[in-house]
Amino acid sequence: MAIRKPRRKNGRQLWIMLALIVVILVLIALLPSGNEQPAGQDAETENEIEATTLVKAGDPAPDFTVEMFDGSRVTLSDLRGKVVLLNFWATWCPPCREELTHVQSEIIDRFAGREFLFLPVSREESRQTVAAFREKYGYEFPMGLDTSREIFDRYASNYIPRNFLIDADGKVVSATVGFEKSEFEELVRSIEATLAFTEQSTQE
Repeated sequence: MAIRKPRRKNGRQLWIMLALIVVILVLIALLPSGNEQPAGQDAETENEIEATTLVKAGDPAPDFTVEMFDGSRVTLSDLRGKVVLLNFWATWCPPCREELTHVQSEIIDRFAGREFLFLPVSREESRQTVAAFREKYGYEFPMGLDTSREIFDRYASNYIPRNFLIDADGKVVSATVGFEKSEFEELVRSIEATLAFTEQSTQE
């Protein structure tokens, strides 16, 4: 009885398969991340974040007028005398969504009645998208709509969430990217310190 030898795959087919695997891996690596919080905080990542941050601590905050979800308009320069936390976010961004869950109790309620305004601005999303998000999660605090990304592009070229803490004189006190609970707590302390300085200066 004849013994059948196992058939070997054609060498050319193997090379084609390997090439396809390489192409797939490259495509996966190149897929857009949605400009979310960059993973990892190594030196290269920090340098990349730094390069995409157009407004830094000590800089005057670029002025803008933003349409709010309720149809009103807010101009940053009209808020002089108040401490402002400008927050850029989007509904599709997981760290943005996580950060927003802390805002009401840890920022809005905590600093209620003081010269402070939390100003979240949705980046490059429609009113309908933001409306659905607000309804789903029950958010009622004011939100701005930067549907054309014009406002965000004055402050940064990539990555959200972003927070710019702006003092009563319109200068940026701090600029942060991404969400980590410890950094968020530090941001809250920075708001408190900036407000305390503002209130002391007003009394003098």
